[in-house]
Amino acid sequence: MSIQIPRGTQDILPGEVEKWQLIEETAKEICRKYQYKEIRTPIFEHTELFQRGVGDTTDIVQKEMYSFDDRGGRNLTLRPEGTASVVRSFAENKMYGYANQPVKLYYFGPMFRYERPQAGRFRQFVQFGIEALGSNDPAIDAEVISIAMQLYQELGLKKLRLVVNSLGDTESRVAHREALINHFSPRIDEFCGDCKNRLEKNPLRILDCKKDSDHELMKNAPSVLNYLNEESKQYFDKVMQHLDGMEIEYVVDPTLVRGLDYYNHTAFEIMSEAEGFGAITTLCGGGRYNGLVENMGGPNTPGIGFALSIERLLSALTAESIDIAQTQEIDCYIIALGDEASDYSVTLLQALRKEGYSAEKDYMGRKMKAQFKAAERFGAKYIVIIGEDELKTGAAVVKKLEDGEQKELSLHNFIEEFDTLNR
Repeated sequence: MSIQIPRGTQDILPGEVEKWQLIEETAKEICRKYQYKEIRTPIFEHTELFQRGVGDTTDIVQKEMYSFDDRGGRNLTLRPEGTASVVRSFAENKMYGYANQPVKLYYFGPMFRYERPQAGRFRQFVQFGIEALGSNDPAIDAEVISIAMQLYQELGLKKLRLVVNSLGDTESRVAHREALINHFSPRIDEFCGDCKNRLEKNPLRILDCKKDSDHELMKNAPSVLNYLNEESKQYFDKVMQHLDGMEIEYVVDPTLVRGLDYYNHTAFEIMSEAEGFGAITTLCGGGRYNGLVENMGGPNTPGIGFALSIERLLSALTAESIDIAQTQEIDCYIIALGDEASDYSVTLLQALRKEGYSAEKDYMGRKMKAQFKAAERFGAKYIVIIGEDELKTGAAVVKKLEDGEQKELSLHNFIEEFDTLNR
């Protein structure tokens, strides 16, 4: 019986993995320009981290985490998202004491959630995320949003929709919370069990329910924007002003609450509006989480960030018929004829590679015609032909595949002459 891959996971094979590499390289180059530095955190953490950081009323904590007890009796969880781990590291490593503030970080890595697999959504998936910790300036909110938009746009996506909202500060959220409780309480029995549990714990999460999204009380629920105090209104206005100045188009959606408990003030999502993309259109989500660092044992430190799924990004590229596959051409393919030439080609191949060239040879004992076809499949720029005669004369035939032009290069000074050929 053959062993197959676990449900909800995938193998990323050669030919496809190059797309992932291009996305990572593009994201890292954008981060370099914005002065964000990479951070790498453990794949598993203490379960309490996500219960406190993500929120015990979220679907992630209640239904989707991969948790287990290790041999020491410690309850651990494969990370379901990246922010909690980054904030834990920020507090534990006292990054709030760094000279350069805010601390700007980014991460790439696998996340794990037990949910029903579907197109573009896996139980093991890869996220790229940004976290900026230490600043209460609305400009950093706009900067974080602009990074996500720039990544999508540089990769060629055009059918994007940026949605923004404000959840307000603590005072605003308390007022809105009371309004939601008063709104839903009289008819809460008409809602699902999750909504009933959330009514007192976190009524804002009711607005994020998929089961009861069509209920009439959802459609006329109190808008958080009507409960923002003056300070929260001014903050949100400033964020939108900066987005306008950056010429980033957006839509204000007062129903946007995000699925995690730690958000306050700015919240945003980027959706794909490409035809055929699917029912789940969200590509990226993020927002401000003032208070989360303090909840992790650090000092009161503001923060904002986002996370996006690489799988969802690839699906969006497919929906817009954008191919980012990279051709993997090589500089040189050595065709060796005979045992002595084959042995010599090993040394020459290594010399080419040490000089920085991408080079390959035949390892299957194929005939000359088959080796030529292999060179073409590799997209070789040059073919080097070495046989008994070439070893005797000390010169190899080098053929440029593009136009068929041939030259003889000295085997004794091959690297130097090949360098000249490539100038």
